[in-house]
Amino acid sequence: MRFEINGQWVDAAAAPGQCLRTFLRELEHFEVKKGCDTGDCGACSVLVDGTPVHSCIYPAFRAEGAAITTAAGLGTPGDLAPVQQRFVDHAGFQCGFCTPGMVVTASTLTEHDLEDLPRLLKGNICRCTGYRAIDDAVRGRHTPADGSAPCTLPPDGLGPVVRTGTRATPTPARGYVGASTHAPASERVVSGLEPYTLDVAVPGLLHVSVLQSPHAHASIRSIDTGRAADLPGVRAVLTHSDSPATLFSTARHEDRNDDPDDTLVFDRVLRFRGQRVAAVVADTVAIAEAACRLIDVEYDLLPAVFDPALAAEPGAPLVHGEKDAAASRVADPSRNLVAELHGEYGDLEAGLGEATHLVTGTWQTQRVAHTHLETHGTIGWLEHAGTPEQRLVLRTSSQVPFLVQREICRVFDLDPAAVRVFTARVGGGFGGKQEILTEDLVTLAVLATGRPVQYEFSRADEFRVAPTRHPMRVGVTLGATDDGRLTALALDLLSDTGAYGNHGPGVMYHGSSESVSLYSVPNKRVDARSVYTNNLPSGAFRGYGLGQVIFGVESALDDLARDLGMSPFDLRRLNSVRPGDPLVVTHVEGEDLIFGSYGLDQCLDLAEAALARGNDTPVPDGPEWRVGEGMATAMIATIPPRGHFAQASVTLGSDGRYAVRVGTAEFGNGTTTVHTQLAATALGTSPDRIDILQSDTDTIGYDTGAFGSAGIVVAGKAVLGAATALAAVLRQAATDAHPGAPADAWLLEPDGLRCGSTVVSLTALAARAAAGTVLRGTSSEEGAVRSVAFNVQAFRVAVSTLTGEVRILQSIQSADAGVVMNPAQCRGQIEGGVAQAIGTALYEEVQLDGAGTVTTSVMRNYHVPLLADLPVTEVYFAETSDDLGPYGAKSMSESPYNPVAPALANAVRDAIGIRPYELPMSRDRIWRLMHP
Repeated sequence: MRFEINGQWVDAAAAPGQCLRTFLRELEHFEVKKGCDTGDCGACSVLVDGTPVHSCIYPAFRAEGAAITTAAGLGTPGDLAPVQQRFVDHAGFQCGFCTPGMVVTASTLTEHDLEDLPRLLKGNICRCTGYRAIDDAVRGRHTPADGSAPCTLPPDGLGPVVRTGTRATPTPARGYVGASTHAPASERVVSGLEPYTLDVAVPGLLHVSVLQSPHAHASIRSIDTGRAADLPGVRAVLTHSDSPATLFSTARHEDRNDDPDDTLVFDRVLRFRGQRVAAVVADTVAIAEAACRLIDVEYDLLPAVFDPALAAEPGAPLVHGEKDAAASRVADPSRNLVAELHGEYGDLEAGLGEATHLVTGTWQTQRVAHTHLETHGTIGWLEHAGTPEQRLVLRTSSQVPFLVQREICRVFDLDPAAVRVFTARVGGGFGGKQEILTEDLVTLAVLATGRPVQYEFSRADEFRVAPTRHPMRVGVTLGATDDGRLTALALDLLSDTGAYGNHGPGVMYHGSSESVSLYSVPNKRVDARSVYTNNLPSGAFRGYGLGQVIFGVESALDDLARDLGMSPFDLRRLNSVRPGDPLVVTHVEGEDLIFGSYGLDQCLDLAEAALARGNDTPVPDGPEWRVGEGMATAMIATIPPRGHFAQASVTLGSDGRYAVRVGTAEFGNGTTTVHTQLAATALGTSPDRIDILQSDTDTIGYDTGAFGSAGIVVAGKAVLGAATALAAVLRQAATDAHPGAPADAWLLEPDGLRCGSTVVSLTALAARAAAGTVLRGTSSEEGAVRSVAFNVQAFRVAVSTLTGEVRILQSIQSADAGVVMNPAQCRGQIEGGVAQAIGTALYEEVQLDGAGTVTTSVMRNYHVPLLADLPVTEVYFAETSDDLGPYGAKSMSESPYNPVAPALANAVRDAIGIRPYELPMSRDRIWRLMHP
């Protein structure tokens, strides 16, 4: 058929039943993304004769004679359409995977349409931003951070920052530090031309489809792959007989011993519905899927357990009962116990006896899907196949390419020099890509076939197979005296890690750490368990356990404040730790965790003042609406414990540009932008002269990875160190060229170095260096000492007694981010974290049927917040400067999520007079609370 794409006529034949999305991508229009393939997310949006459509559900044959316009057809870097430029100017994206589709839809909106914008954008989902920046970009306006009236000013500043007393004096802004610099990839992102993992054409590419277990617990009695192998186009069928015998964990940490070795590439024993039984490698996805249906399997069913409380009981079915506890690092396989923590500081019973006010309760959190719009995927191939120089190359959607390389080498017994792992831009992660979920199977398939192979999760796979946030039962007991002083804090935690223990121990330990150590209480006890069940696995998720436990602790504190007749802000002021106080969970934390700065006092003041000030949002009409306010506090360590490593180098090229090499992946965390700002500042140049080469095991020696919000405070510090070292090298080179000028007298400028009237150009220095000296600076960081950061969230809500609807009237977050490197970007991280947490608090739940089957397997049945669901969150920054971070910065990506659910629950409690104990606080649950 003949049709037009971006002004060019094309003759091509679509396959019967093919959708427009896959057809366009076959024609290498990779700006058309896959987010859901069910017409729900809008990442695939294109214009058909000027009308936006979801190309994933639009039949390709209907494009006959039509004009198709993709994001790249609207404009390209250097020649952007006005709507694309507004998305650049207003930082209207983070990971950017949704952005091409979002821009396409926005391009059709008129001034009149803006009155109905939430409805008109309901078909385009963004998981990262919280939509405020997108709304501003579409409308061409700027909404100030304090929630005041929108204006036309660009997003340059911090917004209002109120000094309320600070321990440290902020470092003055230098160079590009403190500026809302645009992301280096901005123009490519908004035009759809920034490549993501699968945005590449690979000749001879094979595809993987997986046969998944229909049973929650079974062993494979027999498997016959003959019919599948005989299907034309099938290149390999892989089963447990092809799997390496090495146990591993899909979770990735700096210390691999943090997680239990309980997983095989293929296992004869199946422990959850959806686990791999076999995989077909074929010429096309359709052939591979058809071949999977031809595999004959006989199963022996095994008893299963789905309730974590029952799983911990004697006599429960054992999920990994055959595992060796010491070899696999499982606390007690005979009790389904992955990990446990039991400890006491002081004397809990004495503290409870001293108290005049006691609060106790049990809170329950749910499974939450990461719902990053780019699904998990990997392409693998062999370089120099069949020669001594043969190398396996994996292009993957990962937050941790170096850790993936390390474990792939271990599982497949490969030399690290023979394995390269790298990422393109990653379309969101939120902890979900701190796993090995596709790389191991692609490795096995590439080694089996010798051909390039791609394995891409479907959206259903993301719900049924990919790990979720750990559901937790959180029991909290608090004791206090009449003046509000806490005398006792007890935590009883039960975490469902699912069928495998990836991240199970770490989430349990971290969840019960800063949530408890935030408060100075003389008597504390923690009893925490992480248990196996035959549910789908849980894993790393933004906040890494803190969000679940803080929901219980901060809700209990709110009840205690009510019992005391005390302001919840004052109760936190009275009992929160301060510099000089020990940080205590069941023991005093080690010397690696310090108060590098302290901004909690300011955060409490800022949030309380904003809540008292209000925002003039009216209460909905009708007598059924009840209004309430609530708040919650959170603390987080700025770096994961026991080391987080990063190496970086900065080199002056012959063209006078700087090349920064660093291992951290960009997945919407914004580290690439900040790394550019740090290097430009140290080198006295502009960001457009900095090239970032990142997330590639061939690029730099090592990097632990982009998790734990370490991208600025560890990798960024390494980049700053390397740039500073290069600046010294350049000054010395200038002195060598002009011996009369001392090295410290040279001032670095964008084009060269100046000493008085003498100027040495960068290209001249590079030319001198071409004779043999490389102009390079290097640095490394270990993350051995960590600081703490604070966030305070407050809400004002209205709750309908007729429907249970919770309507947010005002949302506030104050953040202790140290010196803010990029105000627009940091504000966006906070807004995105709050938005994701509102989804957790009100809407989102991966539902199971009680027998291990996930029933929310399409996006339309899983309520990711839309523009219409979310308020504009007011964002306030404390004035602090951290002793550890580059230029005084702290991390601020995970932590905004943590205090949101309890703050919202406390506001609901204030409105209706009844305490919610379960998430999400959906309309039906709130209605049932009011109408038992």
